[in-house]
Amino acid sequence: MLRDLTRLAALGVAAAVVTAGFATFRIWQQGERDEQRPVDAIVVLGAAQYDGRPSPVFRARLEHAVGLFRDGVAPLLVVTGGKADGDRTTEADAGRAFAIDAGVPAASIVVEDRGRTTIESLRAVRGIFRERGLQTALFVSDRTHMLRVLRIARDQGIAGWGSPTETSPTDRRLAARVDATIHELGALAVYFLTGDIPPEAVEPAGDATAP
Repeated sequence: MLRDLTRLAALGVAAAVVTAGFATFRIWQQGERDEQRPVDAIVVLGAAQYDGRPSPVFRARLEHAVGLFRDGVAPLLVVTGGKADGDRTTEADAGRAFAIDAGVPAASIVVEDRGRTTIESLRAVRGIFRERGLQTALFVSDRTHMLRVLRIARDQGIAGWGSPTETSPTDRRLAARVDATIHELGALAVYFLTGDIPPEAVEPAGDATAP
C-alpha cells in the first residue's frame, strides 16, 4: 500500500510538472504574438496607479494602446480598472487622463472603472460591448498576462486578439518575467478550477513588476 501511494504521489508530481511546463510555454508563446488588426475597440487592462499617475506597468500598456489608436486600429479605446482600498481614483480614470494627455479624443475613450481583477473587468467589458453593439477587441497588456486575458475574453463571448506591450518592466529582467509567469500560473490554475479569481488570492496589489 505504501509503495502504491508513493508511486501515485510521484505520478501526481510528474503530472503537475508537465502541466506547469506546458502552461509556461503557452504563456510565453502567446506573449510573443502581436495579433493587431482592425477591430471595434482597443481594450487596455488596468494596473496600479498612484493618485492618478499610472505605474510603470500601466504606463507601458497605455503607451502601446495609444500608439495603436493613432495607427487607426480601432475608433474606440476602452480603459479598465477599479480602485484599491484607500485609493482616491480608479485605474481607468488614470488611464483616461493619460490617454487624453497623449492626444486621444475624450469622446473616443470608454471607461470601465469597477473591475478589481482581470475577470471582473472583462465581464464589465462584455456589458459595454453589448450595449454599444461592439463585436471585436484588441487587448493590450503585458506579455505574460495575454494568455489569461484572451482565455477569459473568449469565455465571456468577446472575439479578441492580443497586442502585448514590449516595454513593460515585467520584461526588463529575466527574474521579473519569471516572477510574472509564476503569478500567471497561479491565476490560471484558480481560474480553471473555479471559474473566478479572488482578488486577494492572485491579483497583485500593484508595483513596477505587477501585471
